[in-house]
Order: sequence, then C-alpha cells, then structure tokens
Amino acid sequence: MGKISRDTPLVEVTLRRYEKPTMNDRDLVRKFCLSIGLLQPGDSRDVVVDVLHQLLLAKQRREELHSEEIKNLVMDYRKKNGHAMLGIASSNIRRQLKRLKNLHLIETNANLYRITEWGEISEIFEEKIENFLLKTVTSRIKEYVKKMDHEFSGAKEEEM
Repeated sequence: MGKISRDTPLVEVTLRRYEKPTMNDRDLVRKFCLSIGLLQPGDSRDVVVDVLHQLLLAKQRREELHSEEIKNLVMDYRKKNGHAMLGIASSNIRRQLKRLKNLHLIETNANLYRITEWGEISEIFEEKIENFLLKTVTSRIKEYVKKMDHEFSGAKEEEM
C-alpha cells in the first residue's frame, strides 16, 4: 500500500457575503474580518478585530506600533467598551498580527507594524487578495475542473 498524500492546502480562503455596510468603526472592521474569514460567525474570541482596528487608527496618525503597544491599546479599548478580555495574551496578539500579515493587510519593519504601505484597505484588498491570492486559488481550481472534465468525459474510455 502506497503512502497517502496529505490534504494540506497551500492557501485557504474563506469569503462571506453580508448585507451592505451601514455600520461604523469597530463593527465595520468586524464585518470585514467576518467577510474575509479572519473571524468565524458567532466567535466570541474576536481580538483580531481590535488588532486591525487599532492599526487602522494608528494609520490615521501615521504611527507604527510594536506588538506590545497593540496589545495595550487593544486591552484599553476592550475595557473601555465593555468587551470580554479574551484572546489578549501577547502570544495571541502576535498570532493575529501574523494572520493579518499573511493576507498582506499589514507589514512589519524592525518589529513595528502598520497597514501595508500606509495604503487604503480597498487598494490592498484589490491588489493583494483579489488580484493575487484569489486569482491563484481560482486558477488552481480551474486546473482541477479541467482534469475532472477530462477524466470523466468518456474520452478516457475512447482512448483505450
């Protein structure tokens, strides 16, 4: 019996469509995180929302932040707004930063984080996620579809 290959994806993308955006501030960031799969519906551990929210606020000031600064800002914000203090450990903040970085929404320079190139999220989404990430994923899916069409079209039997 041969070795079974692992079904480990090279890239994983989750997209959700919600109603048109009518909310503001943190709720808007939360809905964006839900839409691109950074947050699961009903998830109470939504610290990624506050991490991105704080980086967006820092962008307005053109300020780069260290992960500990982000943690402190997130903790202050959550306390002030009565949110549960879940997921605020330094290690989890760094994990959320890595997730945001993997989507190219943020970048780091000398352990300081910022929104990628101080850009607009709409431009970053279009350039990095829509035009790059999604195109590579859909391109590979199309390869599977074409291979399936060939495998199950009956052409294989005719070749014999």
